[in-house]
Amino acid sequence: MMAETITLGKALNHGLRRALENDPKVVVMGEDVGKLGGVFRITDGLQKDFGENRVIDTPLAEAGIVGTAVGLAIRGYRPVCEIQFDGFVFPAYNQIVAQVAKMFYRSKGKVRVPIVIRIPFGGGIGAVEHHSESPEAYFAHTPGLKVVTCSNPADAYTMIQQAIASDDPVVFFEPKRRYWEKGEVDLEAPLTGAYPLHSARVARPGTDATILAYGPMVRVALDAAAAAAEDGRNLEVIDLRTLSPVDFPAIFESVKRTGRAVVVHEAPGNLGMGAELAAKITEECFYSLEAPVLRVTGYDIPYPAARSEEEYLPDLDRLLDAVDRSFGW
Repeated sequence: MMAETITLGKALNHGLRRALENDPKVVVMGEDVGKLGGVFRITDGLQKDFGENRVIDTPLAEAGIVGTAVGLAIRGYRPVCEIQFDGFVFPAYNQIVAQVAKMFYRSKGKVRVPIVIRIPFGGGIGAVEHHSESPEAYFAHTPGLKVVTCSNPADAYTMIQQAIASDDPVVFFEPKRRYWEKGEVDLEAPLTGAYPLHSARVARPGTDATILAYGPMVRVALDAAAAAAEDGRNLEVIDLRTLSPVDFPAIFESVKRTGRAVVVHEAPGNLGMGAELAAKITEECFYSLEAPVLRVTGYDIPYPAARSEEEYLPDLDRLLDAVDRSFGW
């Protein structure tokens, strides 16, 4: 079948639909996911086709959503929870960290909780407070959780299905400002031929420096690489895709070739993903580095009001400036 050109949001919808079709134990649950089809319409049409027992509109209670999912998972179901916005996940944080992440270990491996927690994350949509957070480091820091994020429609389609099929709990971050960006997706491609869930992807090959990005920042990194090419610099862009576990072998291979690394993410820099990546790269690739590992991140402040978010978010200029500083060493 020829690939179809669809949005990232529609790709997620198709992936959820395929998972619901393939396994009767898959249930989708969350605030407004049924009749409304989700605030971003990611679950549009699913309740109509699969019924209210499998696509469940829940009360506005995130702790209740995740707590119910734990019970369902223990009983053999594969619940897919939607947290409507990133900043709304914190009422469920205790359930995720104290229950979801620890059940397998607490039971000495006898009880698995195959839960997927979908979280639209990041800024760039002009939203109000609590609607533009980047809380990924909280979850990547927590042993027992797998954390992944897609950046394009093809990955969105396959990764959501892989996450649902996983026996481990997966926190699935969706870059909300990329929901409407389009790309080619083969809706009939078998998952066996796709990238493994916990693997990085070379989004653009290069030789002079490595740009590490994930989620909404992959597009910025690719734009920066295209701009740098006009100045004769050949930047490699790696889409991490998985934040826990990180695919360090792919990162090390790239950095050892290029000798330079710049990490970019929307979340604040203090104790963020970039700090861990910089530390590991320095440990493993020290003798290959031509410059320190640099970070381009959100600032260490609460996410600003919508009218100021463009000054907060890492952009093309800030990333290219970091590249220039790396070559200046």
